[in-house]
Amino acid sequence: MGSIDNPLHPLCIAIGAEATFVARSIDVNIKHLMMVLERAAAHRGTSFVEVYQDCNVFNHGAFDYAIDKEVKDDQTLYLEHGKPLIFGKDRDKGIRLNGLDPEVVTPGKGGVSEDDLLFHDEKAPEPSLAYLLSRMTHPQFPEAMGVFRCVDRPMYDVELNAQLEMAEAKLGRGDLEALFHSGDTWVVES
Repeated sequence: MGSIDNPLHPLCIAIGAEATFVARSIDVNIKHLMMVLERAAAHRGTSFVEVYQDCNVFNHGAFDYAIDKEVKDDQTLYLEHGKPLIFGKDRDKGIRLNGLDPEVVTPGKGGVSEDDLLFHDEKAPEPSLAYLLSRMTHPQFPEAMGVFRCVDRPMYDVELNAQLEMAEAKLGRGDLEALFHSGDTWVVES
């Protein structure tokens, strides 16, 4: 009957850990998947990509809402940097904030304009928007597909190597043998 635990959301963990490239795609949308994977491969640093892929053995059909041609446009939201969060078969629905919570609205109705919608910013240094988008799940919200976050940050290996070069320039090349025989030493006898 399956697990009764709340599901783990890999994107939330990656974004919460301040990953610099986080994206999602689905295996049957080959063009989109290729674009996401190419961007992930080109990103300087570690990239995290979640790919929705049907499994014929376990949980078959779990992503039908995101691939069924009759409903997928109303159940998924394709992220575009700098553009409003609009979705729907007729592109007639959007996402805006109601306080700190997202809500689905219809631009042009009830005084809601396109300017009231959230605009996607994959380059925002603060990961809050990316995290909010990663928490929107079917059926309450459309599930976001695309690049949630793509920011430049110093890379660990580059910074470490720069630190080593600076230490060597300041102190000279280390001598392990001299280090072993410096200061207090002792002999362990058995």
